Amino acid sequence: PSPAPCSGRSRRPRGCRHPRTPAGGGAGRRSPCLLVALRPRNVETERERFFRERFAYDPQFEYAEPVPEAVLEKYRDASDRFVAQAIRIIHAVLEKYGTYESFEVATGGRLLSKCQIWSVIRKYMQKEGCTGEVVVQLTDDLLSQAVMMVEDSRPTLAINLSGARQFWLEGMLRHEIGTHYIRGVNNTRQPWHSSEGRKQYSLKPANPTEEGLASLHSVLFRKQPFLWRAALLYYTIERASRLSFSALFQDLEQYVQDAGIRWEYCVRAKRGQTDTSQPGCFSKDQVYLDGILRILRHRQTIDFPLLAALGKVSYEDVNRLKEFGVLEKARIPHFMQDLERYMKQLDHIVTTNQLDEQELEELLPE
Repeated sequence: PSPAPCSGRSRRPRGCRHPRTPAGGGAGRRSPCLLVALRPRNVETERERFFRERFAYDPQFEYAEPVPEAVLEKYRDASDRFVAQAIRIIHAVLEKYGTYESFEVATGGRLLSKCQIWSVIRKYMQKEGCTGEVVVQLTDDLLSQAVMMVEDSRPTLAINLSGARQFWLEGMLRHEIGTHYIRGVNNTRQPWHSSEGRKQYSLKPANPTEEGLASLHSVLFRKQPFLWRAALLYYTIERASRLSFSALFQDLEQYVQDAGIRWEYCVRAKRGQTDTSQPGCFSKDQVYLDGILRILRHRQTIDFPLLAALGKVSYEDVNRLKEFGVLEKARIPHFMQDLERYMKQLDHIVTTNQLDEQELEELLPE
C-alpha cells in the first residue's frame, strides 16, 4: 500500500462528533502552523472596537508569541506585477453577478451543517484512496478557509466552518488533500525529501507552484471557475503595503460590501503588524495568484501527473527531475486521471477569468 507520512493510528472523521481544539488553541502549546501563530490574540476585541468606531479606527494587534522577525522580513514586500490581472478578474465577477455576495450565493450554494461536511469529506477521501490517513478538524478559528498541517505527527486538515459551502467544499478538498497532501506523500519517497536532498538536486522552492496548483484545483470543474479569492487577496495585499488598515477597509468597499468579509481580508493582509495605522502587509497570500498565472502560462508544456508524482517540486524542475524520481506507487489525484478533461478545464479557467495569453507571455517571458 502507498505510504502515509504519519505515525500511530490515524483517525477518520465519523458522524457528527465535536472537533478537537483548533491547532494552536491549546494553552501552552507551540503553534504548529504559521497561519495560526499569526492570528492576533485580541482580534475579537479589536473587531468590536473597529465596528463600534464606524471603521475609523486602526486596530492595535497583540500576538500570543512574538512573530519571528525572519518571517516578517520574508513577507514584508508586496508585488504589483499581476495587479492588472487581479483587478480584471474581480471586475469580471462583478460584471456577471453585480456583487461579491450574489456571486457567493450563486456559485457557492448554502453553508453546510457539520454532518453534511463530514459526509462530503468521507466520500472525497474514498475517491483519493486515503480514508483514515488524515485527521480532520472543523473550526471557526482560522483566518483561511482551510489549512493542511502536521499535528501530533499526523497530517491534519482544519476546515473553517464559515467557508464550507455546498458547491465549494469539494474544491477545498481538492486543494488541501488532492494537492498538498498527495504531493506531500509522494515527496516522502523522493531522494529530495529532505532539505539536504533539495540542495543536492538544486531544487527551486516549491512555491509558487504548490499554492498555484492547489488554487487551480479549488475552482476546477466549477461552471464559473472565477479566481476571485486569489485575485482579491493579491490586490488587498498590494494596497495594504501602502495603506493603513482603515484606509484599506474603505478601499475594498468598491469590491465587497459585506463589512465582516472585508474585515477578514484586511486582517489577513495586515497580520504580523502591531500598529495597523502604518502602511505594511504580510505578502504571503500573493503566492496564490502568482502561482496560478505561472502555471496557466506554461500549462501546454507541464506534465501535470508527473508534477503531482514528484512531490513538492516546482513545475520548472519537472523535466529535469523525472529520471531521478521514484514513480512506482506514486499517487495521482483522481481528478487528473482524465488528462484531456483536466486540460480543457484549465482552458476554461483562462477564458472565464479574461486572461490574455499574449499578456501572460509578456509578463512571464521565460
